[in-house]
Order: sequence, then C-alpha cells, then structure tokens
Amino acid sequence: MRVVLQRVSKAAVSIDGRVAGEIGRGFCLLVGFTHGDTPVQVDWMAEKVAGLRLFNDAEGKMNVGLDEVGGAVLVISQFTLYGDASKGRRPSFIDAARPETAIPLYQRFLGALRDRGLTVAAGEFGADMKVEIHNDGPVTLILDRTA
Repeated sequence: MRVVLQRVSKAAVSIDGRVAGEIGRGFCLLVGFTHGDTPVQVDWMAEKVAGLRLFNDAEGKMNVGLDEVGGAVLVISQFTLYGDASKGRRPSFIDAARPETAIPLYQRFLGALRDRGLTVAAGEFGADMKVEIHNDGPVTLILDRTA
C-alpha cells in the first residue's frame, strides 16, 4: 500500500463537474494498492495517518496532530502510484492491484480512518477525477507499507 500525503489548507475532488468531496485544513491522501496488500497494511496505514503530527505548534515545530487542529482527510484512489516508468516511454501498471482487490481495501481504508475519529471525504474509485489541492507548507510525505 502506498500513500502520498499532502498537508493542505483545503482540497476538493470533482467528478463530471460535481464536487464529490471537499475538506478544509487537513490531509489529502492519494492512495494506491498493490498485489498482496491485505487489511493488515490498510489498518496500519490508517493508524499511521491518524497519528501523524504534521501541524505546527506555538513554536513553529511540526508537533500537532490532525485531531488537535480539527482537520479532515480527503482520500483519492490512485492506481498510478504503482506505475513503473523505468523502461520505455509509457508506464507499466502491472504492480497496481486489480479493482476486485483494490476496491475492498480502499473501502476498508475509508472505514478505518473513520473508526479512528477522523472526518473523511473521498473521491470515487476508478472515476475520472479533478483534484484541487492547496498544499500547505508544502508538506508532502510518501508512506509505504508492504507485508
């Protein structure tokens, strides 16, 4: 499982011109799954995201968590996180999990984040989405969890 996390001042996702999800301050999560990912990786990642302290305290140090700032998460499925462009000019997506595997994991991830008390907005798995991200900082992390 791979997540690109961006700390945002606001973020939104639109599908066919309609806003499907939006948040104010928080994290925008671009999420991809690979073969062999299981609920174990999903639950670990939800716990990691919920516990990260990426907001500034009174001294300007990243020491404050999402819950302490009243933040939310916007979760976007993105199989292209497992694209391999090391050869040729067209990336291979052979490492991305097929929808029949990825969709249940994506749904579990959304639920696991909510179970940890987070406010969650989301895109739609497999849809052509337009994502508006106001990266705050900028702060961007790449989180990987394999078996």
